[in-house]
Amino acid sequence: MKKLFFFLFLLTNLTFAQTKEITPEILAQKQLNGYNARDIEAFLEPYADDVEIYTFPNTLRSKGKDEMRKSYDSYFQKTPNLHCEIKNRIIQGNTVIDKEYITGTSTPFEAVAIYQIENNKIKRVYFVR
Repeated sequence: MKKLFFFLFLLTNLTFAQTKEITPEILAQKQLNGYNARDIEAFLEPYADDVEIYTFPNTLRSKGKDEMRKSYDSYFQKTPNLHCEIKNRIIQGNTVIDKEYITGTSTPFEAVAIYQIENNKIKRVYFVR
């Protein structure tokens, strides 16, 4: 009886975990948490393998997680006090717009990041500075 109960408990939790909705806000927050922890794998997990990073409006800066890994891993290592604070967040459909305040760099700065979500992954990011 205990084994049956344990099996049903696991099955219920597994089903819940699989059906729990991954929202655009959750994806944006997960990458922010990884960024602030300077944990490259946690930071990259919400991104699509072929993610595109742009300087707004349409200048392609990089494409793919591998390029992101190279640039951000180095950035994380060089800036041990790096921190991004969200000053404002707007969620509209599959788009998240964050007004950010970044510290831990030689000069703190503000930026706007626009995250476009497709297939439960961050597919495109536009940075406005």
